[in-house]
Amino acid sequence: MMASFPASYFCIKAFSETDLTEDLKKFDVPTLVLHGDDDQIVPIADSALLSSKIIKNATLKVYQGAPHGMCTRLKDQVNEELLAFIKG
Repeated sequence: MMASFPASYFCIKAFSETDLTEDLKKFDVPTLVLHGDDDQIVPIADSALLSSKIIKNATLKVYQGAPHGMCTRLKDQVNEELLAFIKG
């Protein structure tokens, strides 16, 4: 909410036009991918579902009905998931 309109536009432009596939292929540690299936900003089909297949040893956790800001709105659930993954 505190970003300017141009900054917000250029951020979205950069994220939407940057192909990170080759970077994701280089991950060599277990990786947890968290995503809400009701994210209206970053659609799950175009992000988490793809990246979790590209990253070796990735674990995908989908939060039913969760929005883009799930780390804030569902912080207790997300923190629990992170701790379980780290201890795992």
